[in-house]
Amino acid sequence: MMKERLQKLAAATALILSPLMAATHAAEVLYQNDLEKEDLGFEPLEFLVLEGRFEVKQEKDNRVMNLPGSPIGRFGYLFGPTETDGVEAQARIFGSRKGNLFPTFGVGLNGVSGYRLLCAQGRRSIELRKDSVLLASAPLKWASDTWTQFRLQVIKLGDGSWKVRGKLWEQGNAEPAKWQVEHVEKEEPTPGRAAVWAWPFSDKPIKSDDVKVVRVSK
Repeated sequence: MMKERLQKLAAATALILSPLMAATHAAEVLYQNDLEKEDLGFEPLEFLVLEGRFEVKQEKDNRVMNLPGSPIGRFGYLFGPTETDGVEAQARIFGSRKGNLFPTFGVGLNGVSGYRLLCAQGRRSIELRKDSVLLASAPLKWASDTWTQFRLQVIKLGDGSWKVRGKLWEQGNAEPAKWQVEHVEKEEPTPGRAAVWAWPFSDKPIKSDDVKVVRVSK
């Protein structure tokens, strides 16, 4: 009888502790914005638009950050807290082709001149860059008129270096099991905010949504 009672107590304790343990292991969210509470026709006050006519737009039952297809140039906005490492930027971005013209877009960390994870179908590649310098690339097969999910991390390693890594995939498909591009950085990254970057080379709007910054470790 005593053994049975102890087993029931252990099972009940496990049920209580299970969600607490799951919460302990969950990534700490430093910032997130799904735009649903933002005013239409403006950029969110928490964002810093670097260049481009970004504005919140209603699309059916969802609000998105919309960038017009013209003029053509490099445009972006910053979001979230200022961090150096141990963080991940997330977002989903929608782009369209026009004939043989393709947009380039992606997410960034460490500010204006920091790291960028780009969907660059015009070059048929996933690109990891530091500002404009290419650090790593991988083959890309991108479908027009789809939402693309992004994850970009900067993590400090035990040997005093930093690992920068990223992955992207079409929304609705399985997330890649492995990181698609990686780079080991020897110099300490500059503190900065996360970013969304967009080059509307196809003369079509680029939309972004569900931006997030989370705390991560190796």
